[in-house]
Amino acid sequence: MTALEQLEQTVEWLRSKGMKSPEVGIILGTGLGELANAIECEKQFSYNVIPNFPIATVEFHFGKLIYGNLGGKKVMAFQGRFHYYEGHSMDDVVMPVRVMKMLGVKYVLLSNAAGAINLDYNKGDLMMIDDHINLQPDNPLRGPNIDELGPRFPDMSEPYSKMLNEKLRSIAKEKGVSLHEGVYVSVPGPNLETRAEYRMLKMFGADAVGMSTVPEVIACNHMSLPCCCISVITDTCDPNNLSRLSVEEIIATARQAESKLNVLYKELIESL
Repeated sequence: MTALEQLEQTVEWLRSKGMKSPEVGIILGTGLGELANAIECEKQFSYNVIPNFPIATVEFHFGKLIYGNLGGKKVMAFQGRFHYYEGHSMDDVVMPVRVMKMLGVKYVLLSNAAGAINLDYNKGDLMMIDDHINLQPDNPLRGPNIDELGPRFPDMSEPYSKMLNEKLRSIAKEKGVSLHEGVYVSVPGPNLETRAEYRMLKMFGADAVGMSTVPEVIACNHMSLPCCCISVITDTCDPNNLSRLSVEEIIATARQAESKLNVLYKELIESL
């Protein structure tokens, strides 16, 4: 079965289960699952029952697809994402955004937990991604192009929708939520970075670093699907004062800060 045939089979199964005409798609990052609880749920499926779907192996990623109403819109939210470091192929990593597009989603909202390369940022801050640097060792578009989804050589001059970012900027100002804007660099992981690597990433122009998001954004751009992403800053990456950090600390910080993220995304969905 080809990649397209697998996608079509998955989409048809979801439609047969009542997932009709979603308008907004959401992918929730590490420690950032609470927005899913705000959805008036009509359907939900564990990833392991969805045909052709990979399984999220990271214990703090729930692995659940939720469909329902939020902000007056039909939304589908992936509570738990797939990472390259888990051993997934890039096709698996971007399967959720491809399924969303084929189901009719018009906008994709992403989130992630990230470390601050820019030392003007503090733990618990939010950063709207304006651009990114891709240091992942593979690309979801490598191999034969799926012409039905998009062109062989998609443009990446505006990877994050200017319209969505402008709306987020206005909402943040209106709600009094501090929102940085910066460049996100995606690395393979799963280890955190060394002091020398943090210095290198700063020289590259990165403001924040994480292990996700960019493959999904590439796939969105391939399909002309407008997207935006907010990073929750969970730690500061000062190479001159680097201390040991646990994933549990990262998750705890993300959960403490996600109420601000939820305010922005709920208002954004209402405005679309």
